[in-house]
Amino acid sequence: MKEIVSAKWLHKNLNDPNLVLLDASIASSNDGKYDGAANHTIPNSRPFDLKGVFLDTSSPFPNTVPDEKHFEHECRKLGIKQTSRIIVFDSFGIYSSPRVWWLFHSMGHTNIAVLDGGLPIWIKMGLPTVTKSAKNYVMGDFKSQSNKQLIVKFQEIEQNIKEQKFLVVDARSTGRFQGTAKEPRAHLQSGQIPNSVNIPYQEVLENDTFKDKKALKEIFENKCGTNQELVFSCGSGLTACIVMLASEIGFKKSKRIYDGSWTEWAELKNLKIPV
Repeated sequence: MKEIVSAKWLHKNLNDPNLVLLDASIASSNDGKYDGAANHTIPNSRPFDLKGVFLDTSSPFPNTVPDEKHFEHECRKLGIKQTSRIIVFDSFGIYSSPRVWWLFHSMGHTNIAVLDGGLPIWIKMGLPTVTKSAKNYVMGDFKSQSNKQLIVKFQEIEQNIKEQKFLVVDARSTGRFQGTAKEPRAHLQSGQIPNSVNIPYQEVLENDTFKDKKALKEIFENKCGTNQELVFSCGSGLTACIVMLASEIGFKKSKRIYDGSWTEWAELKNLKIPV
């Protein structure tokens, strides 16, 4: 399956019995976004709760990858099967949905795509929405097969500063990357992992959708060159997945995410604001 699908394609295939549509909307963000469609969703969609369910609740860091068995069980509760063709979207256009795309890849399920433009473009096209409501689904038979290669740990990032086997691409704002703007987590300094480069996630988007392949290729070639393997980072592992998916679409296949991202790096490196 391609990385992204259009609202036109989804509308045509919405009643496919093998299609599972996941709403990965989050209520708010640290980027000043407002979820204007918080109570509405696309028909036949199922809620995929990134902030409350599909994460490691025991981790001291936000948004980290959940346990394989936990992920499997929660997917089954949503009625997801081994054969399911998954489409994921969010109410900001492109924001939290790429994280879900990556999570499924990290758990061995690659038959998934992101709705390009998400709920905003669906509404803009005059397509129907429904009020969100809780539902029970027939238990699925989804099976997780973790691909740990896609999950980069702190020690690998630290070691790579010397070895430079891959290039870290940071999706945070330029100000946070350069240390001139504050972090959302007020006790942490802003700044950058040594030898990393900055592609703020907004740079790969236009009008709530991904830029075309030519534009994406140019962005990555200018910032990253063409030879190195890429690893993606941000504040907590969420918007890193936007830039990662943009690379998949227009540059090179590189799905590796530094899951702890700047929050873990700054905490473990004791880059804290003195009190």
